[in-house]
Amino acid sequence: MKETRSIVQRTSRFRDFFALKRNIIVLASSTFLLGCGENLWAKFLPKYLQALGASIGLVGLFGTLQEFTDTIYQYPGGRITDRIGRKNALVLFTGIGFLGYFIYLIAPHWPVIFVGLLFAMGLSLAQPAIFALIGDSLPRGKRAMGFTIQSILKRLPIVIAPPIGGLLLESYGIKGGIRLGLSASLALTLLAVFLQKRCYTETFVPVKKNSKGSSPLSRWRALNPSLKALLSADCLVRFGDRLVKIFVIFWAMDSIGATAFQFGLLTGLQMAVSILSYIPIARLADRGSRLPFVALSFFFLPMFPLVLFFSKSFTWLIFAFLVAGLREIGEPPRKALIVDLAPNEIRGEVVGIYYALRGFVVMPAAAIGGVIWSFQPQVAFLTSIVIGLSGFLLLLTRVKEPGKPVLVRRIFKGTIGRK
Repeated sequence: MKETRSIVQRTSRFRDFFALKRNIIVLASSTFLLGCGENLWAKFLPKYLQALGASIGLVGLFGTLQEFTDTIYQYPGGRITDRIGRKNALVLFTGIGFLGYFIYLIAPHWPVIFVGLLFAMGLSLAQPAIFALIGDSLPRGKRAMGFTIQSILKRLPIVIAPPIGGLLLESYGIKGGIRLGLSASLALTLLAVFLQKRCYTETFVPVKKNSKGSSPLSRWRALNPSLKALLSADCLVRFGDRLVKIFVIFWAMDSIGATAFQFGLLTGLQMAVSILSYIPIARLADRGSRLPFVALSFFFLPMFPLVLFFSKSFTWLIFAFLVAGLREIGEPPRKALIVDLAPNEIRGEVVGIYYALRGFVVMPAAAIGGVIWSFQPQVAFLTSIVIGLSGFLLLLTRVKEPGKPVLVRRIFKGTIGRK
């Protein structure tokens, strides 16, 4: 009897430490299933477009359209989430993504992929629902850990799936390999929908449709000033990152000579580094300050293109992707900070506004990057570095947590680790 009680207590402590409430477990499980399917082919999608007849410029345009759809879906995703509830929203949006993957699978030419993108990016509608679900389910002192568990099970498939996807491409060709990956992705997406439908518990009470001051402009005006400052810095570092992000596969495979399997391994290495940092960082961020870890992410974002700029061999690529893994070190704390600063009853909508505004700023980056890349890849890297570093400096000098000075002052005063 005592032994049984001891096991129950240890299990309870384990679940409490990792913030494993029912909805968090369901969210993490469905995230893992979706990630395992998507990452069999997602990193190779530029090569798929190329195989279907798209030029480098069209690949860049596709990247911009990804940003555009991700952007325009954020606010309606948040609005719908606050109206129909977190559970119904997640089931609906995952189903839309399933339709997009099916269109990718049957696409005979590259224009059909562009049509499928409108549906495949439907999963972007779910982002505000995910934030709201974690905010609803966990208190402030557990939110960074909640986002960490979700992030780990979102990124763990990136360690596993891309090497398998690379082997599929090498065995069956670009078209055949990606279509096999898409078939597996469709099956796993259906399983995720079933899990969401059967296992989520809904505790959220939808807001009234005709509440006053509910326009996007009024919501923006009411945003916490710290959230606005964080958004500005975030826009800069993401714009710099997106200038070259979609073209990294061409630099690795075409310029340096990495194989598809090696590129899959590099992607897996990047995610492994991120995952190893998540749990200790989340624990520290929940106990103390979130911003120092956000600052580390914003620093490593422009460091990735800097190392790629000097990469001339596969060994250098390994180092570059190690740096890329460190870009994620502050992601769960950043997401937890956004949730902390958003009112409970309109949390989904505020998250949607944040990501919609960020997306509108970042949207042209891939297309601009494509133009610069066609002229000279090294210039694209240098532009990415300069813009990213400006965002990092803005974070240091303008963003602050409630009751605390900006980070640069805290660093000089030696108070950066204090509550």
